Amino acid sequence: MATLSEVMQTLIPATQRQTSAEVTEALDLGSGDRVGKRSGFLIMLTLAGIIAIAGVLTDSTATVIGAMIIAPLGTPILGIGLGIVRGHLSLVVRSIAWVLLGVAIVIVLGLAFSVFVATPESLETNSQVVGRTSPSFMDLVAALATGFAGGFAMCRKDLSAILPGVAIAISLVPPLGVVGVCAGQGLWGDALGALWLFLSNVVALVIAGSIVFTLAGYARDPGSSRVANRRRAYTIVTVLAVIITIPLVVNSVVSVALARWSVGIQDATTAWLADEEDARVYGVQWSGRTATVEVTTDDGQTPPIDELQKSIAAMLPSFVGVVVDVGQGVEIPVQ
Repeated sequence: MATLSEVMQTLIPATQRQTSAEVTEALDLGSGDRVGKRSGFLIMLTLAGIIAIAGVLTDSTATVIGAMIIAPLGTPILGIGLGIVRGHLSLVVRSIAWVLLGVAIVIVLGLAFSVFVATPESLETNSQVVGRTSPSFMDLVAALATGFAGGFAMCRKDLSAILPGVAIAISLVPPLGVVGVCAGQGLWGDALGALWLFLSNVVALVIAGSIVFTLAGYARDPGSSRVANRRRAYTIVTVLAVIITIPLVVNSVVSVALARWSVGIQDATTAWLADEEDARVYGVQWSGRTATVEVTTDDGQTPPIDELQKSIAAMLPSFVGVVVDVGQGVEIPVQ
C-alpha cells in the first residue's frame, strides 16, 4: 500500500515541483515588482470586466470566454490559499483586499453598463444572465475540480500551460458583471444569485488551492511560519464552505423538484385533454409555489376539472398550487 509520501511524490514529483518562493512570487501582488504586478492586475481586470459585461449584454459566449482568459482575479484568490498554508497572515489579508477591490471594480462597471439594457425583462431571456443567477451544487463541484487543477498548475512546472483552461473553467469576472448589470436594473434577486455563484467559486478555489499547496509541502518550506494558527484558518474556511454550500444544495433540490413536477403537471394536463380535438398544452410556468399551465382548445371549452385535480393531488404535495390558463384571461384553479 502506497504511503502518503509516495502519493505526494506521484501527484507533485520533485523534478516538477515549483518552490514555495516561486509560487509566492506568482501569486503575491505584494512581492517582487509590486508596481508592475499591481498595475498589470488592475489593467487586465478592468479590461476583462468590460469585455465580460459586453459579452453578457450581447449574449455572446465567445466574448465572455475571452474575458475569462485574461481575467487575473484567480491570482489573489489562490494567494489566499497559499497564505493560509504558509501561515502568512499578511499575504492572506493582502490577497483578500485585492479580491475585494476587483469585485468592486467589476460591479461598478456592470452598474455603469446597465444603462445600455433596454428593459429588465430583456435580461430574463439572456442566456449569459440566466446561466449565472441560479447556481447549483454542481457549480460548486465544478469550481472545486477547477481549483485543484489551478493548484496543481501552480505547483508543477509541466502543468503551467493549462492555466488558460483553468481561467475558462472557473467563472469569476462574468458573474460579477451580471451582479452589476442586474443591480443596475433593480433585479436584486438575480444579482444576489450571481454574487452567490462568485462567492462559491472563490471559496472552492481557496479550499482546493489550500489542499494542493499543503500536499506540495509548502507549509514546511523555509520562510513558512512555524507559529501560525493554521487550524483556525482552516476552520474559518470550512465554516464559509458550509455556509456557501447549503443554499446551493437547496437550490439544486428545488430545481430538480420543479423540473419533475413540471413534467408531471404537463403530462397530467395532456392526458386530461386527450379527448379534446386540437387541444394543446404549451408549458408550465412557476411563480413561487404556484404552477400555471397554459392550454388552448378548439372551442375554448375544457373537460370537468375533477379528473385533473385527482391526478395533480396524487402527484404533488399539498403546498404546491396549480392553475390552468385557458386563455382570454380565464384561469382555473386546480390545487
